[in-house]
Amino acid sequence: MEKAVFLDRDGTINKEVTYLYRPEDLIILPGVPQAIKSLRDHGFRVIVVTNQAGIARGYYTVEQMHTLHQYLNEQLKKDGAWIDRFYYCPHHPEHGIGEYKQACRCRKPGTGMFEMAQQEYNIDKSHSYMIGDKRIDVQAGHKFGICSILVGTGYGREEREKSRSLGEEPFYDLYSETLMGAAEFIIRKECKRNE
Repeated sequence: MEKAVFLDRDGTINKEVTYLYRPEDLIILPGVPQAIKSLRDHGFRVIVVTNQAGIARGYYTVEQMHTLHQYLNEQLKKDGAWIDRFYYCPHHPEHGIGEYKQACRCRKPGTGMFEMAQQEYNIDKSHSYMIGDKRIDVQAGHKFGICSILVGTGYGREEREKSRSLGEEPFYDLYSETLMGAAEFIIRKECKRNE
């Protein structure tokens, strides 16, 4: 079985850009390549799970998204990091066009993308994690049965402050301002388990 870190894409790996699909608009967040490299160096598969409603709405194509992901990996590889696999949901239950207008299992907070990864990589849930900047990322991770971390990049800080202002119990297992902080927590936790 393999241990994995699942990552949301927009707001977690790269700067949030509305319906990002053009390589020239991609801005990787500071410290992200180093965080991904560190996780890989400690034996984790690094897997992206991303909702892509822009495909559903007809704003860009699946091929354009694949081109962006290839470009993202090329940029990460300059720092010795890369994503093992990109899973994406091209559906939207209300705003989708044609075949993409559907309620599905893959759109987060659903777990379909995680289940596809489970089949492909035989994921060890007890040693795997989800990291994202939205409540739906954490919810999806929890539904799949893994520890889930909210990062303060993208919408994360806003999500946390909103939750606190409502007096809610934390909906995440850990909060970290950055992906690097989340990666360091995961590595420490796994190292302690192996002591």
